[in-house]
Order: sequence, then C-alpha cells, then structure tokens
Amino acid sequence: MSAPERIPPRSLTPPAPAELLPPAELLALGELTVRGRVREASNAVLYCTVEYEGHSAPCVYKPVAGERPLWDFPDGTLAQREVAAYEISEATGWGLVPPTVLRDGPYGQGMCQLWVEVETATEGPDGADGGPDGDGSEEIGGAELLALVEGDEPGPGWKAVGYAEVGEGRTALLVHADDIRLRRLAVLDAVINNGDRKGGHLLPAAGGRLYAIDHGVTFNADDKLRTLLWGWAGEPLPDDVLEVLRRLAGELADGGPLSARLAELITGAEIEALRARVAALLRTGKHPEPSGQWPAIPWPPV
Repeated sequence: MSAPERIPPRSLTPPAPAELLPPAELLALGELTVRGRVREASNAVLYCTVEYEGHSAPCVYKPVAGERPLWDFPDGTLAQREVAAYEISEATGWGLVPPTVLRDGPYGQGMCQLWVEVETATEGPDGADGGPDGDGSEEIGGAELLALVEGDEPGPGWKAVGYAEVGEGRTALLVHADDIRLRRLAVLDAVINNGDRKGGHLLPAAGGRLYAIDHGVTFNADDKLRTLLWGWAGEPLPDDVLEVLRRLAGELADGGPLSARLAELITGAEIEALRARVAALLRTGKHPEPSGQWPAIPWPPV
C-alpha cells in the first residue's frame, strides 16, 4: 500500500469545529481522500481528509487489509476493537477517545478516527523545564504528562511508576502526572483491558482536553493490562469514578443499546469479560494492580 507523502504524526491542521456537524456523522458519511501515510506505525495508518456536504476534517484511516495478525487476538480486527473502545469512552462521558467509526474506504473496511492536533508543553516535574538540559527529567511522550527523572522521588504533582533503564547502565524513575484526565484514562484502560498504553498514545489537545489513541490491542478475555499509568495502583477509586462505573455496568446489561453495538464489534466472551472487569472495579473500589505474571509496562514505552 503506497501513499504520496510522509505525514508527521499528529501535527497538522485541527479538525473543523464540532458544532458544524457531529464528527462521527462526518466520519461515517463523508468521502475519504488519502493524503499520506504515517510510516512510523506498525500497521497501515493513512492520513486522510473526509468531506460531506461542505464540511471537512482531517482524519486517520486504518484499513483492516493493512493489519498484521496477532496470535493472542484471533477474533475480530484491530479496527473493530478501536471502535469498541470509542463506544466505551463515550458511555463513560469522559470523551477520552477521538470520534471513531467503522466504515468502507479506499482500501476496504477499516477504522476512521478524527485527527487530533497536539498542544506541546515543556514543563517537567517540579515545574522546571523538561528534557536533559532542564531539571534532569526527560519527557517520553504525552507532553508534560510522562517523564523520566533522576532520584527516587517523583516530586509534587507526579506519581511514580517504576525504574527504567536509560542506557550506559543508568536507571531513571518513570513518572506520570497526578492528573484527573490520566486517572480516568487509567480506569478506562482497566475496563477495556488495554494491552499497550504507551506515552505516544497520549494527545494533550486545545482547551485542556486529553485524548488517547491506538486501542486495537484491547478487550481480550484474558488479563492483558499493560500501561504506563500504574501510579494509582491499589488506591481507592474516586467517588465520581465509581458513579460512572455503576452507570456503565447498567448500560452493559444484556439487551441494552451499548451491548448491542459492542456485539457487532467484539465476541460474546469478550463482552462477558468486560462486564466482569467493571464488576471487579466496583467490588474492590480500587485501581487494579499489576498481576506479576508478565511485564506490566509496554516496551518501548513511547
């Protein structure tokens, strides 16, 4: 699959204002035109524009034909699971996943997702400039949300995840911001059983919004949670998060609209496992902890 040009990931024109047309409707009904390919991705990711009745926006199109098979995800497709993750995100009301639909495109059926413009930031832990020439911290993705720092303490406003090798026999402390947006995302990842939450999947956007992308490795019936967001592991879930989970449990009940939509995207066993994960979070009232049975942090972390 070829494309006319290389597109720098997440750095182009922001989408058209949402009030002009619901983004999901624009993505589903509009005409897709391929403009380039994001070559850093492991599967086919095409940068496109979508146009419908005078409205247009940039988007990403991931055709099923460009997916690499995964031995531990024998059922369904990456595209279907990406759309299922969007459905769960919308059900929570947190809006953490950009509008995403399943549709036909120039290379067949695939996932189509609104392109998100990233706002950059340069502050690291303790409010100092990040990076090797600042306070000794090095950002590893997600702008000011994740960093590697010297020493054994994360600093005010940050949560420690663990130690990482940084080359030449050195280690650094991996930290993430103690941020409500990240905390909700950590809960969402636990619900959808995200097996690959990396720093490069975090997109801080205008207006203080945070989006997260790349949810193809999700919804497995077996525990696959691997993430950089372990800073709250074992801590009590906030009351407002518990309320969202209770509402989500009701919407996941058999015969409901959300379950019907998910049944078109993931298997019955995966839906049952999804319900069980939500029930477990409500029963324990705590953020999950690493199982210890396999690496809990994806590698590479970006």
